[in-house]
Amino acid sequence: MKRTQVFMVGFLPLIVIGGLFFPLLGYLVVAMMVFFLVLSFFKGRFWCWNLCPRGAFLDLFLSKVSGQRSVPKIFMKPWFRWLIFVVFISFVVMRILQSGGSLIALGAVFVTMCVLTTVIAIILGIPMKHRSWCMICPMGTLQEYLGRIKEKKE
Repeated sequence: MKRTQVFMVGFLPLIVIGGLFFPLLGYLVVAMMVFFLVLSFFKGRFWCWNLCPRGAFLDLFLSKVSGQRSVPKIFMKPWFRWLIFVVFISFVVMRILQSGGSLIALGAVFVTMCVLTTVIAIILGIPMKHRSWCMICPMGTLQEYLGRIKEKKE
């Protein structure tokens, strides 16, 4: 168990539970996404395996009840991962447009996405490997791509 994961796991309930009562906590999601997307140019998916609050939750808690079955092979296919990315980004953009520019509604969009992806991660992680979600996570897909851009330049 990594110390950073023990620290980071606290952000998950803060956002998914606290965000339901105080939607402005959704901006923590935005801040983490921006910071760690920049980090991915230098460290690839470092965020995913070391700092992601959901990943920490999956490692520290869900791994205890996971069936540890292999993920479906389709999860490894780049086209499938990018399809998941496009679906989630489309959903986020649609919800942002529906927010009407309200700061609270906009924060709620990111809280909702965090709740939704956490529920999906739990549903996938119980019968399969606990980090099954991480294989198709839109943020991880984008980080991996950005990390490869840097590698190609070197």
